Amino acid sequence: MTLNSSSGGPLDFTTFYNVIDGRFDNPKATRHTINPSSLENNPEVPLSTPTDVHAAVQAAQRAAKLWAEVPWSERKKALESFAVALESYTEDFAQMLIKEQGKPPFWARNEIATGVQFLRGFCELSLPTEIIEDTQERSVTTHYTPLGVTVGIVPWNFPIFLACGKIGPALLTGNAFILKASPFTPYCSLKLAELGLRFFPPGVFQALSGDDHLGPWLIEHPDINMISFTGSVPNGKKVIRACSETLKRVTLELGGNDPAIVCANVDPVTVASKIALFAFCNSGQMCMSIKRVYVHESVYDQVLDTVVQYVKALELGVDEKSFVGPISNNNHFEYVKGLLANIEKNQLTIATGGTKLLADGKGFLLPPTIINNPPDNSQIVSQEQFGPVLPLLKWSEESDVIQRANSTDTGLGASVWTRDDAQAARIAKQLQAGNVWINTHAEIQANTPFGGCKQSGNGVEWGVEGLKAYCSHQSVYTRSLP
Repeated sequence: MTLNSSSGGPLDFTTFYNVIDGRFDNPKATRHTINPSSLENNPEVPLSTPTDVHAAVQAAQRAAKLWAEVPWSERKKALESFAVALESYTEDFAQMLIKEQGKPPFWARNEIATGVQFLRGFCELSLPTEIIEDTQERSVTTHYTPLGVTVGIVPWNFPIFLACGKIGPALLTGNAFILKASPFTPYCSLKLAELGLRFFPPGVFQALSGDDHLGPWLIEHPDINMISFTGSVPNGKKVIRACSETLKRVTLELGGNDPAIVCANVDPVTVASKIALFAFCNSGQMCMSIKRVYVHESVYDQVLDTVVQYVKALELGVDEKSFVGPISNNNHFEYVKGLLANIEKNQLTIATGGTKLLADGKGFLLPPTIINNPPDNSQIVSQEQFGPVLPLLKWSEESDVIQRANSTDTGLGASVWTRDDAQAARIAKQLQAGNVWINTHAEIQANTPFGGCKQSGNGVEWGVEGLKAYCSHQSVYTRSLP
């Protein structure tokens, strides 16, 4: 299989096409999204049809057989070159990400840099044959072979980074990969696949854009071998039910309602500033954002005051100095407004921010808001807000706060903030979360598995275990004949 290495001309970020079988596909129909900051129309993108899906799957089937035969070292080289090219287009992708997702420039560039970092990190991993037994009588080994045609379904909150988190493992392990863009953020996804044409053979890396019908068409297709889905819990349940019809492999990385537990022995000012950073990054639209903060009663007032001052200083918008951008789309904007209306209805105490829209705001901007010690059964505590609204709650007994932190159906992440190493270890091992951070939060890396407990997911992504998710496991038992 001949690998592509053409530099090509510059990417054009004004026109967008599906990438099918190494070519731009002229769509029969188009649609567009809304810039969440300006509310202006973004460019037209393809509205994929079942015919487009079938063409992409057929191309992927042909490509998968050939790509699997390409040596790991050559697949790695192609992925490394793709990462270099993506990095060179940082500013172009960042400007498009601002328009389609609403990230301020700093966070847009950060997302691209993280995606590049992960692509390179995956290239440092390997899946060698595992020797289980090697004696005079016999040998037992385990091999990992690509599944074939894989699909990555990415959400709208981190469309570039989360795509890179699936592109890397899928292609490195020898699979063909179809990227299904979110209907809310299709633009950068299509350009990733267009850029990929320069480094991967036709059919190896494709991308489709469409409406809410596109995901089910792909998930239900009998010739697709794996779905890797990142998104909400309700949609994840739909995905796994649909995958069961054809028993295709599926990994799910779903939502969470991540708690942070702040203990009595911390420096309130230092810890509070870090917690506010992790809570309001990407306007709180991150699966592993801090969404509930349990603060020991002895330092509660100091932590609350510091968080409030930090939040009051955050700049809103999509300018170079902005920290908090708009909610990414109208659907989610209405959801977060519903949570704010519930806060107002139940007369919860607002430490800063508010339940009303910004008087001079344009687009889907909401004021960063802190809720002071709401009841545990209030919506803002029990539901994942996925927005710039953060509840702080008091605790006094360690066993009680652990029970409260675990009292959700999800378990993606959690953090413990303490100077006492023994206390950190004691609390951490009792938290029902796939990822636990001590005195930090949301730190992730390509060589470490990432997944959730309870309804936060199925399987893991990233790390060696994440590579294995894209493979069939074959155990070989060998004895010599006399």
